[in-house]
This record gives sequence, C-alpha cells and structure tokens, in this order.
Amino acid sequence: MTAREKTPRAWQRMLSGRRLDLLEPSPLDVEIDDIAHGLARVARWNGQTRGEHAFSVAQHSVIVWQIFCKLNTKATPDEELIALLHDGPEYVVGDMISPFKAVLGGDYKLVEARLQEAIHLRYTLQPVTPPALKKAIKRADSISAYFEATELAGFEHQEAREFFGTPKGFSADMFNFKPLSAGNAQEAFLLSFEKIERKRKNHV
Repeated sequence: MTAREKTPRAWQRMLSGRRLDLLEPSPLDVEIDDIAHGLARVARWNGQTRGEHAFSVAQHSVIVWQIFCKLNTKATPDEELIALLHDGPEYVVGDMISPFKAVLGGDYKLVEARLQEAIHLRYTLQPVTPPALKKAIKRADSISAYFEATELAGFEHQEAREFFGTPKGFSADMFNFKPLSAGNAQEAFLLSFEKIERKRKNHV
C-alpha cells in the first residue's frame, strides 16, 4: 500500500487555487469569493423547496443578516459580518440538516468550529462568537427558517412554530424568499459582504 493510499485526503482545492485543510484550516486559505461561490451552490433543506432554483445558503445568509440588523439596530459592523458568515463553514462541508448533525455528533461540530474560527480570523473577527451574539444570530436564523419552512419547504404554520418559534414583528414579504439562481445568490452575498466591509472601514 502506498503512502497516498494510507493517508486519506483531508483538504479541498478551491477555485481560487487555495487548498483548504479541513482538519487544520488556515485563515490564509480562506477567500470570500470561494465562500460566496460555494454557499450559492449549497441548497438549504436538502433541496426540498419550491421554485425553479434551490434556496441557497448564500441567500439564507443574506436574509439572516438583514433580520439580524432589524433586531439589533446598534450592532457593530463586526457583529454584522459575523451574522452574514454564520454558516460560512458550509461552503466546505455543505448544509447538513439538523437531524443528520445530531447523528454525526461531536466530530462534525469540531470540524465546523475549526472552519468557522479560520473564517473569522481571516477577516479579523473574534475567533469564537460570544454567547450573547450567537444567541442573537440564532434568533434571526430561526425567523428566516420559519419563513423558509412555510413559504418554500411545505411546512404548516403550526408545525413551523413548534420548531422555529413565532416570528413576531416579521412577515415573509419583508424579505426576498424567492429562490435565486446560483449566480444571483453569489452576487447578493458578495454585495452584502462589501457593504459591511465599507462600514467596518469607516467604523470608529
């Protein structure tokens, strides 16, 4: 048996040319264009949504950021970027549905956490999201998930409330839940990132 056969490959080559190690990801190998490209091609709900296109993690991320900003009007630009990048690791590992994550357990969460930390460090953010901020982002995430479930994934409203709570003060028509093409979702994600980066540069 050769050395190549003995050692499983634990890295992925990105379109930017970067080679990202999943076990020991380096911030130097993280590029926003790779993140946007990947997330725009990862389907939420395992693709089980209505519409011509899959509802991508990139589009979901933009909506979660928008909801987060409405809920947290005094959020800093850094906090906004953490919200936009909350599902960043999925550009590498894909969007595992919650039941499957529960089956996989700790190893999956460890890989995801390492990737998230590398992404944060690449953009000079806190390596680990503070608990209060994580809770605030989770609330925005749950609101988005409620509308995704009822508008796109075939859930009844009562069923969605059991899983995601009641999105008080929000309605589906406040955001664009019509699934975008991969190219348009990628562009929307990058435009959101660039908008936040401009805020960060001007933030005192």
